[in-house]
Amino acid sequence: MNDFNKIVKVLWRSWWKVIFKDEIHDIIDPEQRAEYNTKVSKLVYRLKATWIIVSLKAWVYIVPDDEDVKLNSVDLLEKYYLKLAKKYITQNCGSQYYISGTKALEFHLKNYSISEKIFVINRDVNKKVKIGSSEIIFKTLKWKKEGKTLNLFSRTFPLHKTIEIDGLQLKISGLELSLLEACLVDSLEDGIAVETITKALKKYGSILNLDIFVNIAPYKYNMSFNRLKELSKNLNHDLYLFFLDCIKKNGWNFVGEGLRNIY
Repeated sequence: MNDFNKIVKVLWRSWWKVIFKDEIHDIIDPEQRAEYNTKVSKLVYRLKATWIIVSLKAWVYIVPDDEDVKLNSVDLLEKYYLKLAKKYITQNCGSQYYISGTKALEFHLKNYSISEKIFVINRDVNKKVKIGSSEIIFKTLKWKKEGKTLNLFSRTFPLHKTIEIDGLQLKISGLELSLLEACLVDSLEDGIAVETITKALKKYGSILNLDIFVNIAPYKYNMSFNRLKELSKNLNHDLYLFFLDCIKKNGWNFVGEGLRNIY
């Protein structure tokens, strides 16, 4: 079991990092001996009492700088939100993931604000993790064909890109896939983020890689293509015709004006 000064020195090397309870326990007592449990708990309390660590949420801490100790709990969690989100994502998925949907589209538009929900597509994990008033929702991507359910992750994962926000690297769905995913309705009450999708179509419509849409169209996103068709009608007529053609070629249901959750 390490003494207090050594524990502090190790933790200070983790400055600005998010640390889980079990990681702190490993630093205090690398051998994880049961008879030291009470001492470990007392040392964690002492580390908190002396502001060596500060709690972000239950069993999650940071090693703060001078400014962090002045922040209230809400602002502190907001400051470290993306680092904590990345920590949970790595813990559950390793490197095999991408952030999808509206949040990914917002990232493409350089909007790095905190969302109520962040969807993380991965191969195997379906669960929810609460961070304050927000949620990280881990999802697998399934597609049914001829009575069989297929996992589409191997087809969509190559379409991701890596972005960097304040030195933190995150994998997000590429622009084209983000548009398709943002057009899916996760809640009938919330609908879809029409303003964000429209902004992306206006800004990036002329440089979209249409081959990506063509290649992914046979697998999924019937309603997404219909929504993109309707939203692009008055923005970019060529895109409107392209999305319409995708719908026809794949034998999908055509949905016209007045599309639910758009108007």
